[in-house]
Amino acid sequence: MSALHNFKKSLEHAVEGILFASRWLLAPFYIGLAAALILLLTKFVQEFYHFAQGILSGSTHEIQLGLLGLLDMTLLANLILIMIFAGYENFVSKIGTAVDAEDRPHWMGRVDYSGLKIKLIGSLVAISVIELLKDFMNAEHIDTTAIKWRLAIHLTFVISGVLFAVMDWVAEARHAAEFEVSEHIEAEKKASKKK
Repeated sequence: MSALHNFKKSLEHAVEGILFASRWLLAPFYIGLAAALILLLTKFVQEFYHFAQGILSGSTHEIQLGLLGLLDMTLLANLILIMIFAGYENFVSKIGTAVDAEDRPHWMGRVDYSGLKIKLIGSLVAISVIELLKDFMNAEHIDTTAIKWRLAIHLTFVISGVLFAVMDWVAEARHAAEFEVSEHIEAEKKASKKK
């Protein structure tokens, strides 16, 4: 009986060890996102070069559209970086090299899965707003059906963000209530033991 129990415990420990180690399978995804940042930087430099070439000859409208395009890519790069740092720290391992770093972002290590969802949807809304602004500034060259679809997608992002925030608020309120009830039960147990 004892040998069977020891075998089950050893098997359970081995399976749990494999499952826990499987989190490292996510590391290549985050390395791939870091490589995607390099590709995005290449495109940003190309767009910046074209933007700089036309700065003197372009109209104010064209300059504004060019700046919005650069801003759009910058927001996308920020989103990728948030996903890399927060995702890696939440699902793989703490980034030990950044613990005492002077330039460590203040939010790093504090963004949990819930916060990551909110930051993700917030970034998507910001990117969507810039795309809509570019469409509205260039409305004479864009099909109204395309603008309507982008507006619908933007509103979907906004509604999704609000619903995510509400769900997190409800979950936090429930956890706080459960904690309060468990604290009350513990206090009653202690009081009854004293009697």
